[in-house]
Amino acid sequence: MSSYAAVLRTPGAARAFGAALLGRLSYGTAPLALVLAVQRGSGSYAVAGTVMALFGISSVLLSPVRAALVDRHGPRRALPPMAVLYGALLVALACVCLLGGAGAALLAVLGTAAGACTPPLGPTMRTVWSELVPDRRMLERAYSLDGVCEELLYVSGPLVIGVLVQYADPAVGVLLGAGLVVVGTLALVASPALRTTGPGTGQDSGDAAPVRGRAPWRPALVAAGVGLALGAVDLLVLAFADDRGRASAAPWLLAALSVGSAVGGLVNGAVRWRRPARSRLALFAVGLAGALALAGAAPGLAALAGAMVLAGLFVAPALTTAYLYADELASPGTRTRAGAWVNTAVNAGSSAASAGVGLLVGRLPLPWCFVLAGLPALCCALAVRSSRGARADARRPASETPADRPEPRPTADR
Repeated sequence: MSSYAAVLRTPGAARAFGAALLGRLSYGTAPLALVLAVQRGSGSYAVAGTVMALFGISSVLLSPVRAALVDRHGPRRALPPMAVLYGALLVALACVCLLGGAGAALLAVLGTAAGACTPPLGPTMRTVWSELVPDRRMLERAYSLDGVCEELLYVSGPLVIGVLVQYADPAVGVLLGAGLVVVGTLALVASPALRTTGPGTGQDSGDAAPVRGRAPWRPALVAAGVGLALGAVDLLVLAFADDRGRASAAPWLLAALSVGSAVGGLVNGAVRWRRPARSRLALFAVGLAGALALAGAAPGLAALAGAMVLAGLFVAPALTTAYLYADELASPGTRTRAGAWVNTAVNAGSSAASAGVGLLVGRLPLPWCFVLAGLPALCCALAVRSSRGARADARRPASETPADRPEPRPTADR
């Protein structure tokens, strides 16, 4: 833990990180609150599901566009308008739901617009880390700490909403999400750490190649495979528990996955790895696929919980390493975009798997469904390792990688 304390002792790091986490807590609270608020306001689960689907699609697909704005204009100029507009749209949604009787079209428009304005606080904070922590080993620890804390936010956010709706209307949870993202974003851009994180140098907004030409698709591809696996696991765990007559155990089984992920993330950041990020990324994806295959062979709930912990040990390290690898490939003015593509790949994979795995459950035995859930991560890892670019990277000495050469710092956004 002393290594993580050293990361937080970096000048300006603790303040910026705390502000970013405060804003990102909104992404753990707002979605569930929005579903409940829209369902209560419209009286329809179908409308609530549609609004949330539109919110998620616009948020995920436009993430690289918003990240490109941060790269071009700097976070201090780009993030506040996004946060304020996002918060205002959430407030509008909350008010419409509180009034009741809102039309589905209005709710859909507001939900789509809110998702489109979601500030990319995660990719931006990872860019800030790369500026604050030039040492690659320390940067790995910073990314691991960031990933573990983000995991905890997505676990704790729904719990906060679960408690809040016992005493207040779900729309209050939507207002809470709006307040968190605005306050967190403004605190982040006001932190001294962002004085050295300005607009990208030498980049043009029309540049279609956000990285140095060293196969930027590789980290995003593996991240998509991991996302496909995670999206499938949610439904498969529920089906497994329901098959044993214990559907109520599903949240605890998924919590075991989160616990394993948190532990794996902390260990990953503490270890002094000798393998480069590109090799570790494939290794973690293969480990996740193997753990899911073991989960399919679990004889009972206790064994499945153990398998979920084992699978979780590879989740945070895989995602952290994907972000790290993308940062290695990115030029100084496109780091936020590179991280956003990885984030988009994970979320898109998860959403696609959630839709697709429902077609498999009931048609195939559950053990085979678990094996198939891990297959995309395995195939993506093998594709990355067998690509010509990956072999060329493997032959290149570590001292020649762009991540180890000094980079020109972006100009400050004053």
